[in-house]
Amino acid sequence: MRFANTCIEAMGYVLPPHVITSAQLEETFRPTLDRLGLPPGQLEKLSGVQERRWWDPGVQPSTVAAMAGEKALENAGVHRDSIDCLINTSVCRDYLEPATASMVAGKMKLPRQAFCFDIANACLGFLNGILTAANMIELGQIKTALVVDGESSREPVTATVHRLNNPLATSDTFRDNFATLTLGSGAVAAVVTHKDLSKNQHRVNGAVMRSATEFNELCLGNPTEMKADPHGLLVHGVELAVETWPFAADELGWDSPDRIDEFVCHQVSLSHFTHTFQQLELPLEKALLTFPYLGNVGPASLPLTLALGETQGRIVKGKELCLFAVGSGLGCIVMGVTW
Repeated sequence: MRFANTCIEAMGYVLPPHVITSAQLEETFRPTLDRLGLPPGQLEKLSGVQERRWWDPGVQPSTVAAMAGEKALENAGVHRDSIDCLINTSVCRDYLEPATASMVAGKMKLPRQAFCFDIANACLGFLNGILTAANMIELGQIKTALVVDGESSREPVTATVHRLNNPLATSDTFRDNFATLTLGSGAVAAVVTHKDLSKNQHRVNGAVMRSATEFNELCLGNPTEMKADPHGLLVHGVELAVETWPFAADELGWDSPDRIDEFVCHQVSLSHFTHTFQQLELPLEKALLTFPYLGNVGPASLPLTLALGETQGRIVKGKELCLFAVGSGLGCIVMGVTW
């Protein structure tokens, strides 16, 4: 899948105000850890997540997604009346109905011509949003889209702590709920536009997608619980990444890892990074790591890393970027962007 006319004009993001360390989180279910004979520091040791962030109680995903959307419009210098389409990609939603996209668009006061809808694909959602916007731009259906995502981990993590504090909780309970404890919160948005309207010319070159849906039950989530098989996700997720990479390298003209300046990846844990990069013989030093201080922010994770990389001066004009994500389901997307 190649694109000739699509650019990511600008990013915008908002980080929550409350920092929760892994040590603090462990203290909330310390009696269970002691009863199970698990030493302190397991959460950070096994995941590499030192801290994550929470919004104030009751903050809606649409509210923070709209805040990130406003920042993206400001950074792009694009007026809200120019938005033809708004795509919300959050796992977290205000309601099952209507689409959270409509809530975001309403809060942003987008024009009536803006086509608003949700895309759900676990941690791949934001990349799917960019691909959908790119396809609409390439087909001449729209000129400018806004892709947004707002995630809140406070509610599922709090419910998980309550579950772990049950006197009947076992080591299996801790293992099955471990992934939930690594979740973080955040909001991010991207203005995606036709190259003829773009001032920054951050070109979306193309993408490759692969699926391994026989592993669709390795991670199952609802608003208050995410049960996961960490080992299965690691093994089969890495397998899918390794399977996808040659197709992406061929499609995007990456005959050597040296052709890529920065890897912008979905942030899960250090073990996922090291295993994937070792299997593919890719340089880990080219990957910006945000999971140690943000945790796994679901589909917001990769675009937050991209936005933070630009803010920090690591991702600059002209760099060749590989956007690389594996999500539960299982699915994998590799996207090439020339920043």
